[in-house]
Amino acid sequence: MAYTTIDDPEAHFQVVTYTGNGSANNAITLPGDTDMQPDLVWIKNRDQTDSWQCFDSVRGVGNSIQLDVDSEGEISDADTLDAFQSDGFRVDADVKVNTNTENYVAYCWKAGTTSGIATDGSTTITPTAYTFNTTAGFSVVKYTGNYTAGAGVAHGLGANLDFAINKTYGGTYEARQSIVYHRSIGSEKPMDIKTPLAPQTTDGYFTTTEPTSVNIFLKTSNENNEDGGEEIFFWSWASIQGYSKVGGSYVGNGSADGPFVYLGFRPAFLMTKRTDSTNGWRIRDNKRDPINPAQTRLYADTADTEQANDNDIDWLANGFKLRETGAGENASGGEYIYMAFAEAPFVNSSGVPCNAR
Repeated sequence: MAYTTIDDPEAHFQVVTYTGNGSANNAITLPGDTDMQPDLVWIKNRDQTDSWQCFDSVRGVGNSIQLDVDSEGEISDADTLDAFQSDGFRVDADVKVNTNTENYVAYCWKAGTTSGIATDGSTTITPTAYTFNTTAGFSVVKYTGNYTAGAGVAHGLGANLDFAINKTYGGTYEARQSIVYHRSIGSEKPMDIKTPLAPQTTDGYFTTTEPTSVNIFLKTSNENNEDGGEEIFFWSWASIQGYSKVGGSYVGNGSADGPFVYLGFRPAFLMTKRTDSTNGWRIRDNKRDPINPAQTRLYADTADTEQANDNDIDWLANGFKLRETGAGENASGGEYIYMAFAEAPFVNSSGVPCNAR
């Protein structure tokens, strides 16, 4: 049985769907029973080809990163997300976050600790600003590079970093890739959100040393370790038993009776990526698909509208099961990575099983 230290995932991660009203000061309240003030919010217009709008409390409100665009750094627009609130966030009238009658989804993570980040003898870059949550294994870190091979940047997770999105967003080199590290494929095989290729072995962003519970290690690169004072950030996650699994992988079987992937919890959010071929970053969640089969998906690498078809996944009390044969999620012998967050643990911290659907 899978135990957890987090009986209430809604205290650390929530998904919310909302309909825009086209007006300023539109407060979006999170749907969970537990109030949560987010530190990272990813917003996508489900009805229009608006780019992803991603905001975090370290870079500040109104400052957006677009997951699906490599050619821009941070975009400042006070008419977008203008407040992180005690149980959600507030958006103004910009069409990318609040068009009247159009439908949106937002993914929200809580960090919250803004002092006392851990360092050790391998830390050579101390973040200039950060927020972290060691209980839930999540952090947002801002730093400037030193263009030194093997530079260690403290991440604040208190556990081995399993997944990170790293980007230069301000200064001369702001128009850079959203670089992805995923533990199951290793530090020398980075990926890019916007260009969903197989992992690259020729681009040097991270060293051969895997991230530890304190640091992630960088090569000399204008992408994520330039020394000209450029502003760089990364969002990072560690897997927490019964709450998240962000460094996992599976192999497809090409059958409608696809693989079962054990998580130790019922998923609220799932993002998958094929790593032996060029396929997109597919996102599913339990608010757009509250019952099985989960047929509705978005792509983190494109501004495309929401898609729904017969490429099915079943949410289970302890993981998910593939019910489709498409190359994007279940090709025979296809190799896939994923990151997932819980709606509820399979077994709570007292050893009591949670209810299945």
